[in-house]
Amino acid sequence: MMDSFEFNKIAGAVLGALLFLMGLSIFSSSIFHPQKPKTAGYDLPSAEVASAAAPAAASAVPVAELLAKADPAKGAATAKAACGACHNFEQGAAAKQGPTLYDVVNRPIASAAGFSYSSSLQEKSKSDKQWAFETLNSFITNPKGYASNTKMAYAGEKNDGRRGDILAYLRSLSASPAPIPAK
Repeated sequence: MMDSFEFNKIAGAVLGALLFLMGLSIFSSSIFHPQKPKTAGYDLPSAEVASAAAPAAASAVPVAELLAKADPAKGAATAKAACGACHNFEQGAAAKQGPTLYDVVNRPIASAAGFSYSSSLQEKSKSDKQWAFETLNSFITNPKGYASNTKMAYAGEKNDGRRGDILAYLRSLSASPAPIPAK
């Protein structure tokens, strides 16, 4: 059984700790003064800024130029490092987290057997129809920009040279590779 003196010591320790914390709070409030913003939230860029960025995307290197300078061996190394965790590259291989990429060039979009595509890629398959070089280039550059609700977590390849190498490698993954588009 606990006597009253023991209870008073425990209660005094708890109350002392609370008093210390309250004093510390008051002291720190007197030193640090948070500044509140004049307006709540963040100022988002206007539509003028977005339209100014659009011409930069239009001046991208044509796919024919990318493929003319491309090295499929470098593309194999880049693709396997960036895409190999989620995609297979061998003929007849099963889908992983993403569909197999063997013979992907000119294959209909969202058509790999054994893979469940996102609704946004299924919608894209109605308008773009197939993975042409231009379509693959757009998708590899910015997957979320091409199909907003894609399941793919890859941020995209902004470097033209590496993207061209990847396209050349994907072209080589076929029994009869697609012809390189004319300039």
